[in-house]
Amino acid sequence: MPTGVALRDVRRQLFDAAERVLLRDGPSGLTSRAVTEEADVAKGVLHRHFADFDAFLAEFVLDRVNRLDAGALRESAGTGSVVDNIAEAVVAVFGSVAVAIVPLVTFRDGLRARLRDAWPAGVPVLTDAAEMITDYLGAERELGRVRENADPQFLGPMLVGSAHLLFADRTGTPPTPEAVRKMVASALGGALRGPTGTH
Repeated sequence: MPTGVALRDVRRQLFDAAERVLLRDGPSGLTSRAVTEEADVAKGVLHRHFADFDAFLAEFVLDRVNRLDAGALRESAGTGSVVDNIAEAVVAVFGSVAVAIVPLVTFRDGLRARLRDAWPAGVPVLTDAAEMITDYLGAERELGRVRENADPQFLGPMLVGSAHLLFADRTGTPPTPEAVRKMVASALGGALRGPTGTH
């Protein structure tokens, strides 16, 4: 099916261009013209494949959210240290385009309206990351590396909120892995068995 392949290629080309524009110019610089110029395609290409620009952005956001590798964090349960595992996951999420998606979603009313069907609550990326960490902490609690009285449903969103504040300044220097690790260790506080959750 050459048409399907061509459509996938065009979508990937446009999404990759949107990511580059978003990271470079921020939400206000992300326009249909900027995306098509960055992708080096004719202006009409985007509108041939998507109903309008907000429909394109909704697909772009969901595509990037689906790249979060929740399985890798879950599979690390019982290995390494809980603090290191979460710190690495946080850097992977917020060191990518994810941190730029949050202001994009808050910046565009039309995009939020489009996303509501697929994402009824919360902000994409933040919600997904919180669920990923909550699930991981639940697995670690079952393994005895997180205390029984610790509440993953509370700790997951708290860690994501703290991480978002660390990474929020898109124009500044991103936090070091050690700063992220320190934040995770502080946030988990007494929830771990041992200082970093290694036993």
